Amino acid sequence: MGPKGDGVNEHRGHGDLWIFGYGSLIWRPDFEYSESRVVWLHGWKRRFYQGSPDHRGTPESPGRVVTLLPEAGARCGGVAYRAAGDIDALLANLDHREKAGYERMCHAGHSESGETILAEMLVYVSPRSNPGFLGRAPIPEMAAHIAASRGPSGPNDEYLLRLDEALQQHGIEDAHVRRLAAALRELRGDSIPINRAT
Repeated sequence: MGPKGDGVNEHRGHGDLWIFGYGSLIWRPDFEYSESRVVWLHGWKRRFYQGSPDHRGTPESPGRVVTLLPEAGARCGGVAYRAAGDIDALLANLDHREKAGYERMCHAGHSESGETILAEMLVYVSPRSNPGFLGRAPIPEMAAHIAASRGPSGPNDEYLLRLDEALQQHGIEDAHVRRLAAALRELRGDSIPINRAT
């Protein structure tokens, strides 16, 4: 299944297109939107298990970025954006941004209390079967990998620390991201600001 389709055409002519950000889209959406809100995706967990050969790493040395993995009883907090402007151009840009292993899916968005507040959101997910899937590793090993990786979009550690910071700002608890960010900060001694020039 490629990035095209997956329920997006059903938004044409009726209803709004909402896009769910759970990684860099939280702190760098980079597209036009008219509204945003914190929502929860049920049955999925966020993990730094996807390789990034084009943004936070290279084809020879991919960095690590987040994807979603299905898990019964899990939930993932993120930010949903109501798309605005030229939707076709917006989707084309997102497809390019998420081209390294990600596929379009549609899921409902929930409030923190569990109420369904968005019937359908567009979500980009990289399945385990994609060629760039790196999978699980010990937290210290992943932190060292992230600390050493850099790609055209900047250093991999910036991605992790900005995500950790953005989740805290939105009141979203994610133990995996927090543990990984803490391990990275300990590894580098917090001596490098996350917004340094790339």
